[in-house]
Amino acid sequence: MSLDLAVKMLEKSLGKIVLIKLKSGRAIRGVLKGYDQHMNFLLEQSEEILDDGRTSSLGTIVVRGDNVILISPSP
Repeated sequence: MSLDLAVKMLEKSLGKIVLIKLKSGRAIRGVLKGYDQHMNFLLEQSEEILDDGRTSSLGTIVVRGDNVILISPSP
């Protein structure tokens, strides 16, 4: 995937729910409010998705880009 295509996908996802998977194995879902050139993400109304399917509210958070292995837009 080219960088331009990735940036276009992120632009379309602003204000929408995204799923982010981290190197640690954690999964976080929230409304994408912004990002920067280092692929750091600002999420609002975020929640961690636990292994058993339950969720834990995190609120507004910044996710460092070097911890992200996958970001998926909502369908």
